Amino acid sequence: MVEAVLVDLFSLPANLQNNIQELLCNTVETIEKCSSIPAPFVYVMCCQRQGSEWDGAKESLLPALSGFQSLKKRLEMVQAPNTAAALYTIKQSLDEKNLSIIKVILPTLRKDLMRIYIDHLFTAVYQFEFEDLQMAYDCENLKIAKTQSESQTLPIQDMALIQSEIQMYLESLPSLKGELTILRSSLIPDDIFLHGFTTRAGGISYIPTLSSCNLFSSSKRRDPQVVVKENLRRLANAAGFNPETFHRVKVDHANAVCVMGKTEPDSYDGIVTNQKGVTIAAPGADCIPVLFADPVRKACGAAHSGWKGTLLGVSMATVNAMVSAYGCILKDILVVLGPSVGPCCYKLPHESATEFHRIDPKCVRQFDSANPYIDIRRATRVLLERGGIPPENIQDDSVTDQNQNITFCTACHPDKFYSHFRDGTNFGTQIGFISIKD
Repeated sequence: MVEAVLVDLFSLPANLQNNIQELLCNTVETIEKCSSIPAPFVYVMCCQRQGSEWDGAKESLLPALSGFQSLKKRLEMVQAPNTAAALYTIKQSLDEKNLSIIKVILPTLRKDLMRIYIDHLFTAVYQFEFEDLQMAYDCENLKIAKTQSESQTLPIQDMALIQSEIQMYLESLPSLKGELTILRSSLIPDDIFLHGFTTRAGGISYIPTLSSCNLFSSSKRRDPQVVVKENLRRLANAAGFNPETFHRVKVDHANAVCVMGKTEPDSYDGIVTNQKGVTIAAPGADCIPVLFADPVRKACGAAHSGWKGTLLGVSMATVNAMVSAYGCILKDILVVLGPSVGPCCYKLPHESATEFHRIDPKCVRQFDSANPYIDIRRATRVLLERGGIPPENIQDDSVTDQNQNITFCTACHPDKFYSHFRDGTNFGTQIGFISIKD
C-alpha cells in the first residue's frame, strides 16, 4: 500500500499557475478520496524561483490546498532551487516517518529524469511507482501500481549534469555531530604512513543510527552511495588522502586477501599494498578494523576481522600476504586493532564460543552459559603472536597507558561509534585506513 505520494510540479512554469492550481487540486482530491485510512503523506515539489514570480505561485497554491481536511496534517509543500535539494528534503521527511513505498505523480517528460535522481538519492529499501500527472484522476491508480512504461536512455550529458547537481548540493550541506574526528596510533610511524580510524562525527548522514560519517552503503540501508561518497570526500580532505585511489575490502567474513596489483578476488577481508599514494581500508561496526604497517619494507595492509574472520585467521592471512608479496619480516610488522565490540558487550552462542575457548580460555567469559561473552580482540592477538608477530608490535585495548588506547568498545560508546550489535539492521560503518606517503 502506498505510504506517501510525491507530486512533482518542478518543471511547470509559474505563469501557468491557474492550470497548476486546477491540476494540483484534482490530484490531491483523488488522493484524499481514494486512499485508505489513514491517508498517505503527500509532498508537493515546486521550484523555488526568485522574486514575485514564485511568491505569486506559492500564494495561489497554498490556499488551494487548505480545504483538504483529511490530508491537512499530512500535506507538505517542498520548495527548493533544484530537484536534488527538493528530493533530499523529502527523503529526510520519509526517513523520519520510516516510510518506504512512494507513488510519484509527475509530467511524462520528467519520468526518466526522476528515475535517475531516485537511483542516486535512494536505495533498494524504497519502492517507487510512477504515474503521469494528467492521468491522476482515476481512483484505481492509487490502489494498483501501474506498469512502468519503457524508459528511453537519457543522453550521457544529462546524466552527468544530474550527478553534478547532486554532488554540489551534498557538498553544501553542513557537517553533523561536530567536527570530523580521526583516531591515530602512536605505534605506526607517521613519517612513513598515513593512517587512522574514523568515528561517527563530521559527515552528512542524518538517520540516527547512520549519523553522521557513515562510510558504507548497502541495499538494506537508507544511506545512498552518493552520501557515503560525500562522507568519504570529507574524510579524505581531513586526513589528506586522494579518494580516487581509495580501496576498501569486499567483505565476506572470511580470510581471503587481495594483493594490490594482482588479480582482485570477488570478495576478500584483507588487502595489502606497497604502492605509494594508494589508501586501503577495512570497515568495522563491531568487527575489528585491523591495520598493518612494515616501516622497513614500506608495505601496509588492512583487514576486516569479525568473529568468523577471527576464527579463520584473517589477520595472520594478511600478515602472510605481506611476507610473500613484499618480503616483509615478521618482527618488522606492526599491527593495530581499531574500535570494535569489546568482551564487555559481545556474546555468541555456546557452539561458537567453544571455538574461541580452544584458542585461549581467557577469550571467553561465562563459558557455561548459553551465550558467553567473547573477546575477539584477545583471540586476534593470540593468533598473531602464535604466527610470529612480537607482542610489543601489537596495539589493542591491553595497552598500559590508556591515554594511548584507540581500541574502544563500539557498543559502549554510541556518541562516538556505530555498532551493529547495539543499533540493529540499519547501522552505520566506520573504517580503519592506511597508505604509504609519497
